[in-house]
Amino acid sequence: VQLQASGGGLVQPGGSLTLSCTASGVSLVDYRHAIGWFRQAPGKERVGVSCISNRGENTYYSNSVKGRFRIHRDNAKNTVYLQMNSLKPEDTAVYYCASSLERLCPISPFGVRDWGKGTQVTVSS
Repeated sequence: VQLQASGGGLVQPGGSLTLSCTASGVSLVDYRHAIGWFRQAPGKERVGVSCISNRGENTYYSNSVKGRFRIHRDNAKNTVYLQMNSLKPEDTAVYYCASSLERLCPISPFGVRDWGKGTQVTVSS
């Protein structure tokens, strides 16, 4: 599967953004792998942020984004969305979507099947 992330940009603290991860080469209706979002800030490791299982029944959020971010999928559009609210400067990073080797969440960086290209999110006044 090929994954394309989009929707990044510059936003003020407290603002919102929605990232999209669009899959091609496969229908998400039949796809048996979880899809998630990672982020990597300058000089730091890439870490998992959120994940949704192949059927949407299982989700994961890191402690740093729990209560502020929401992941959901639209199989008709072959897209997984990450809605980000109450953004903070520490959310600034390149965000990557990825598919898992497994059906359920969470996804570790070592359990990634396919990576998409990143999209930059900058939270600054």
